[in-house]
Amino acid sequence: MTSLGGTLSAGSTSGSSRPPGNGPEVLIVTGMSGAGRTTAANVLEDLGWYVVDNLPPQMLKPLAELVGRADGALPKLAVVVDVRGRSLYSDLAPSLRELRDQGVTLRVLFLDSSDEALVRRFESVRRPHPLQGEGRILDGITNERDLVAEIRASADLLIDTTGLNVHELARAVTDAFGDSDSPSLRLTVMSFGFKYGIPVDADHVADVRFLPNPYWLPHLRDLRGTDQPVSDFVLGQNGADTFISRYEAALEPVIEGYLRENRRYATIAIGCTGGKHRSVAIAVELGRRLDKLKSLNASIVHRDLGRE
Repeated sequence: MTSLGGTLSAGSTSGSSRPPGNGPEVLIVTGMSGAGRTTAANVLEDLGWYVVDNLPPQMLKPLAELVGRADGALPKLAVVVDVRGRSLYSDLAPSLRELRDQGVTLRVLFLDSSDEALVRRFESVRRPHPLQGEGRILDGITNERDLVAEIRASADLLIDTTGLNVHELARAVTDAFGDSDSPSLRLTVMSFGFKYGIPVDADHVADVRFLPNPYWLPHLRDLRGTDQPVSDFVLGQNGADTFISRYEAALEPVIEGYLRENRRYATIAIGCTGGKHRSVAIAVELGRRLDKLKSLNASIVHRDLGRE
């Protein structure tokens, strides 16, 4: 195996020469208990994988067949298999060989960690190791290493999480299994009205009540910020374009930080009095500009439009 950055190892498996499959891409997530399988599964789900947790190995074949009949609705399947199934885990290796022989596009991610780190993690959550029985945590870890040795030796990718925190592990999984052509951050730009309350899920809140209110113009009062006359009026006011440009610039280091920390979602809330005119027009324009950034996908939501 070739070491990548000290924490990743990649190598060939018995199925490396298999013909490419026509069905879904299947990723098996396995490894030592306490090494980060839950974190990896959550990241994969955020990346668009369909994740199934704690599946007995005997169910891999029927699940792969079921997903294969889904007409591409579930193109990427991640299955977490671990020793919680006790003796069933020994059937994982033959199940993987059978899938590969059938031409299934299959990879195995194995998460490992040092015995010392695993003991500390189990002690910190005050839970027993699943194979511990009446013995010590270390006894359970030793039993597990014997059980998973064959799978570890043939894994496509091994991540050693001994020195990784959850954010670093998330980045490692994203780098390995994320789609580099798709945005990494889903950003919601939400307009709202202060009189209805600040959105509880907002990560950033901006107040655009410093702009003249179209409500006081009879020919604009009944229109909305999505209508061109209102949009032209709001965006044409002194300070509107400056605000949008500078706010966009201020968000750039924030977005970069979110990406470094592997944060997947964020909400920018733009507020005016009623959430009908100014905040709507500004949110549309800001969202349009942010959506041009390759690192994110911006969507626009108008929380209070129509409530007046």
